[in-house]
Amino acid sequence: MLQATSTPRSHRPDSRDTRSGARSPEPDLEGVAVLQALQADHQERLNADIRLFGDLLGAIIRVQDGAAMFERVEEIRRLALQFTRTAEAAVRAKLNQTMAGLPAEAMQSVARAFSLFLLLANIAEDQHERRIRRAAAIAGQTRRPGSLARSLDAMVSLGYAPNETVGMLRRLSIMPVLTAHPTEVRRQAILLHERRIAELLDARDGRALTPEEDESNREEIAFAVNCLWNTRLLRFQALTPIDEVRNGISYFERTFFREVPRLYCGLEDAIREMCKGSRRDVAFAAPPLLQIGTWIGGDRDGNPNIDASVLRMAGRLQFEACIGHYQSILGRLVQTLTLSTARTRVAPAVKLLSERATGVSPHTVDEPYRRGLAYVSQKLRGTLDLLTSESQGASVRKEDRYRDPRDLLDDLSQFQVSLEHAGNGRLARGELRSLIKAVEIFGFHLAPIDLRQSAEVHARTIAELFMRAGVCADYLGQPESERRRLLEVELASERPLWSPLGTYSDETSSEMAILATARELRETYGPSIVKNCIISKTSNVSDLLAVAVLLKEAGLISFAQNCLEGSETISIVPLFETIADLRAAGSIMHELFGVPAYRKLIVRQGDEHEIMLGYSDSNKDGGYLTSCWEIYQAEVALKEVLMRHGIVMRLFHGRGGAIGRGGGPTYDALLAQPHGAHSGKVRITEQGEVIASKYKSADVGRLHLEALVAGSLEACLTGPTLDPQKEAVFHSVIKALSDAAYRTYRSLVYETEGFATYFRESTPLSEIAQLNIGSRPASRKAGDRIDDLRAIPWVFAWSQCRLMLPGWFGFGSAINAWLKESPDGMTLLRDMCASWPFFGTMLSNMEMVLAKSDLGIASRYADLVQDENLRNNIFGRIREEYELTKRHLLSIMNAEVLLSGSPAIRRSIRNRGPYLDPLNHAQIELLKRHRNGQISESITQGIRMTINGLAQGLRNSG
Repeated sequence: MLQATSTPRSHRPDSRDTRSGARSPEPDLEGVAVLQALQADHQERLNADIRLFGDLLGAIIRVQDGAAMFERVEEIRRLALQFTRTAEAAVRAKLNQTMAGLPAEAMQSVARAFSLFLLLANIAEDQHERRIRRAAAIAGQTRRPGSLARSLDAMVSLGYAPNETVGMLRRLSIMPVLTAHPTEVRRQAILLHERRIAELLDARDGRALTPEEDESNREEIAFAVNCLWNTRLLRFQALTPIDEVRNGISYFERTFFREVPRLYCGLEDAIREMCKGSRRDVAFAAPPLLQIGTWIGGDRDGNPNIDASVLRMAGRLQFEACIGHYQSILGRLVQTLTLSTARTRVAPAVKLLSERATGVSPHTVDEPYRRGLAYVSQKLRGTLDLLTSESQGASVRKEDRYRDPRDLLDDLSQFQVSLEHAGNGRLARGELRSLIKAVEIFGFHLAPIDLRQSAEVHARTIAELFMRAGVCADYLGQPESERRRLLEVELASERPLWSPLGTYSDETSSEMAILATARELRETYGPSIVKNCIISKTSNVSDLLAVAVLLKEAGLISFAQNCLEGSETISIVPLFETIADLRAAGSIMHELFGVPAYRKLIVRQGDEHEIMLGYSDSNKDGGYLTSCWEIYQAEVALKEVLMRHGIVMRLFHGRGGAIGRGGGPTYDALLAQPHGAHSGKVRITEQGEVIASKYKSADVGRLHLEALVAGSLEACLTGPTLDPQKEAVFHSVIKALSDAAYRTYRSLVYETEGFATYFRESTPLSEIAQLNIGSRPASRKAGDRIDDLRAIPWVFAWSQCRLMLPGWFGFGSAINAWLKESPDGMTLLRDMCASWPFFGTMLSNMEMVLAKSDLGIASRYADLVQDENLRNNIFGRIREEYELTKRHLLSIMNAEVLLSGSPAIRRSIRNRGPYLDPLNHAQIELLKRHRNGQISESITQGIRMTINGLAQGLRNSG
């Protein structure tokens, strides 16, 4: 889960947010009741959609693969369901016998059938949620949790005046950051068919259909499902980094280009509505409170395929996407703004622009808006030619292109002002307004590309530069104190360390080329295209000073005396990942700010500093409970350090999709932060399949973006929720629980002999590495050590065997040990769950993970472990811990069954079981064959297909 951004009280908008009782909105119990009623009312529609998909898919299987295959698929479904319900040995034997008797080609058909049904069920459930939202809006339930309307209402109810609300909004800075982590297994071709089916399903809800229209709609859905059945689910080759860049850009074209400007415009309109009737008229233009970032093309930590050419191409593709989007809107505006000078007044500036247009129809001579906008489009084409085509760009005149987005905004604003002054304000508020917002948000760069590399690589690069320059022959062999001294001296020196004409190792040459390319991109597309340099595995002050030296060498930061405060330099962002590094984060930053040259750099950047916390690696290092608590503790420590130094902190939360990697509802996580810690400045990674889930369509994407802004705003409103004495008690309890959970987790994962073997044999880890789902390797280093394994495949593999171990292991033992010391402690734990959002949100996330786990299925994966003693020992411990965790969690939450408070989610998980379980059983059989030496393309493809289907069905597995 996500914890706090930490900022001193002095950075809050005013004293109003410190008053007693100022808290975020109370739950709308009436609204919850309405939503639950709507869920029940529309359940039959969901069931009907799923039946429709099931009938269509079944018919296609009968026609294309034969009635016998259809019956075999049904038999496996029935056996899997029976196994889940009884776990009898006879059923297990029958399942094994049935699966063993299927040829590999038939296994592929089985895997395809269940994978596609789960895909279609996802579409049906997504449409069901869209249906509920519409019905709720019609019923007047527009102030849902996570909506900006509800957040603004909260500010009004707390007594905030409009100008105070504006002041707080101006302090928000929120950025979801897209990453290319390899957990999105679907091809773009599959996603295309999914979107088409979703559109057709939505059309069935849009209006009453005539019998003919209904038949036509069903036929189109059947056509799309038939295409899906015959479309290859898997990639032949792994994605390249450029493929990932293009995939990332596709979400801008699908969602962000439209919805981010709409959110800004909606916020401006809401503030203007708030101001009606107030004594003070607040002129409000939405500040850059929400932007989209990306790692795709710049994250080279452990990925040898990211180099300067990839970064350069990423920048160009992003620029082309921006220009293409602006051109498409301009094209529509040229067609629609047909205003004639015979009917309306036109500002001189618009007339001047219209007179410069060339190649326009003579029939539009009295339509200056059309002609002027055509000229703007013409200048954008010139800009594109100048920056992407050397031969054409050489002939582009200065007056026929834009130097930067500000020039474009100046021209567009002339049209807006002219329309408003002529009484056509409504026309100024349409697509023209959205275009202006888009240019303000996306510029020519689209999204800032973060650079990321390991501290170890930076250290080796510095070591070589020092050696070549005669500064130090053995930098890597020096103690931390000497490294710092050498780096501080170098920061003050004007002598260059690196020469582009020198000869260096491939690694050093690649690192310096990346930085040189970053400078080139900033000069070409503007400084916003590369703004941050993230240091993975930060563990010492020298890790940050080393990057400062490298950036200085590349001309990306300057320590010159004449460098202006607030100048656009690259920010250095430490990433604290392990438990040990999280614990040391506060002291590392305190020592860093004591370095005069570095402190001056922060002053020039407006006394703000970004710090990233790693949820994934800290979880793999210490388990879920300890990871959550140590991140919480690190935030508190960092808050105090930055407050002491007068620096505003932006926290960058490195969250994944799965609970074991910091996943869970972002809105809830934002509200679960420590008291007084949130400044409204936050960045959050959006990883893997989460990107497709959240931003696959404009309307769904808008909900998630709005929830990010609403959660950040409400977190700033939250006042005292716990008295200090109670908070101290809660902290002492969670510390004791964390210590116990850490010991339990480390004992199993790092101290049990043979655990790495058990993990690799009981999960499809090695097969995941061959899935062609991303461009980066599963491990940072060659070898079998858990330490070197990346956190993504670690979590992904556990989800495949339905254990979800990273999201809960250690919690049950921790509660057990604490209750032995405090026999009456359950009452306190229940109070913690009910009154402490941090603890309650953590348990809610854990509840979801446990509900998706299945010990019966997991036991079949355990059978893949060849060493019987190892298998029985480790799986026995896992089973015992699961039962203990589940029992204690239900007791703390005062519940009889998991997800009793979320019946819709519980029902969804239960309904998916009959289609998920067969994929697990098929995967187990295929893994047996593959590991027994039956190597064939059919078996390999079958394994990959089951991995694909399970990830799809579980939805947040990576």
